[in-house]
Amino acid sequence: MFNNKKPEQAVMKKPIAIDKADIKAFLGPGSRFEGKMSFDEMVRLDGVFNGDIVSSDILVVGESAEIEGSIKVGALILSGHFKGEIKATTSVELRAPAQVEGSIETPLLKIAEKVIFNGEIKMPEVVKEVSDKTTGLGEKQTSK
Repeated sequence: MFNNKKPEQAVMKKPIAIDKADIKAFLGPGSRFEGKMSFDEMVRLDGVFNGDIVSSDILVVGESAEIEGSIKVGALILSGHFKGEIKATTSVELRAPAQVEGSIETPLLKIAEKVIFNGEIKMPEVVKEVSDKTTGLGEKQTSK
């Protein structure tokens, strides 16, 4: 009942479910921001943003958003307009009616129907540690 233990961090193995309560900051439609933004918890953008975004957490970009610059985050869910460079350490999900022009680097990419993408995609190889029981060698192997 009076457990003081903190919950463990969730590992992103399945699609990201977005609950409004999880979003800690919000740039609404009609808002404009220029510069650098960094954050520690989930953020949603629905306005206009020009600049650099950096986080190890999730960025949600709504349908009305227009972003130009660079995004370096843990995970990205994008439904709006983006021009620039995206780097995500876990995943990028492009949802309709997203329009993206630029480059994406991520190990996991999901693109929905009716998304417009014009640019480059780089998907780095995922390195998995394989146990001695599997290979008999106990070495790291690269999955392709």
